[in-house]
This record gives sequence, C-alpha cells and structure tokens, in this order.
Amino acid sequence: MAVRTARTQWTGGLQDGSGRTEFVSSGIGTFDVSFPRRTADTADGVTSPEELIAAAHASCYCMALSGGIAAAGGTPISLDTTADVTLAADTVNGGLKISNIKLTVRGKVEGLDEEGFVKAAEGAKAGCPISKALAATNITLDAALA
Repeated sequence: MAVRTARTQWTGGLQDGSGRTEFVSSGIGTFDVSFPRRTADTADGVTSPEELIAAAHASCYCMALSGGIAAAGGTPISLDTTADVTLAADTVNGGLKISNIKLTVRGKVEGLDEEGFVKAAEGAKAGCPISKALAATNITLDAALA
C-alpha cells in the first residue's frame, strides 16, 4: 500500500519557536506552524496539526461516503464535508488533547432518500480510515441531504 510523507523543521522553544511543515509526497507546498497560533482563536495564516487532521478527515470521509452511497444503490453528485477539530486541555493526563471532532456533511445524491443518506453517512464515519485512526476521540456527525 501507499506511504505518504510530510516533514516539519522546527527552530526554537515551544512558545518562541516556529516551524515549517512540508508535504513531501505531493509537493503541494510548505506551511508555517507555531504553537502560539495553534492555541489562539485565530490562525493568522499559520496552520496547525489540528487543521491538518481536519483536512485529512474531511477528505477521507468524502471518499468513504462516496463509496458508501454507491454501495447503497445511490449516485453521489456532490458532498460538502467540514471537519471541526477541537484542541482542549487534557485534565486527566495534563497537556493538550483533541477532545472532539465534528463532521458536518451535506450531500446531493440520486437514488437515496434522507434516511438512506444518513445511514450511508454513519457507515462512512465508522469506516473511514482517518475515523478509525482517531477512534479514541469523540467524533460526532451532522448529515443531511442538501
């Protein structure tokens, strides 16, 4: 199976340092990362591990749902998925943790009603490889036809 690679180069301490994360396999770019921006209310042009996880989850979920819709006898026309990844204090082990991921999907589908779409959406949430990797995190789903 495929292996994908990303690399981060970091300089300095946690609060005063910064890094650059490069998407090595795809070559799509290099992006700034910073701990203070990671925990701030606004990103100001700097990405974070949580945003990268959100991107991975949203794209993986769309792929899984597209396949699930087809398996249920429908035809996916378009899927719009947002993944909101919440970083919070870890009150048990200290530090930080990803406390919640909310997937919101709106779909245009032929051949499935709302109930069939929601069933396929739930199945995709359980079957998506990124959902499986993040199984220790509370993942919620808001799915509806557009």
